[in-house]
Amino acid sequence: MKDILNIVLMVLSGIIIILTLLQSGKSDGLSAAFTGSGDLNLFAVQKERGPEKVISRMTLICGILFFVIVIALQII
Repeated sequence: MKDILNIVLMVLSGIIIILTLLQSGKSDGLSAAFTGSGDLNLFAVQKERGPEKVISRMTLICGILFFVIVIALQII
């Protein structure tokens, strides 16, 4: 059982990495965060539509599953 959960955890880790890389950037870039230029507002409501919303939700679900499996592995 523990071996199966470890394999699922590794596959899930790869999926999370891929989903994170597929997400579009929400700001002008890292330089804008340090210089203060641009319209960087971390608390602004930004609506996601279409594929962005699907990728965002899949990332959230995979992240929750990741933590559940890690906790399950510690209990077993």
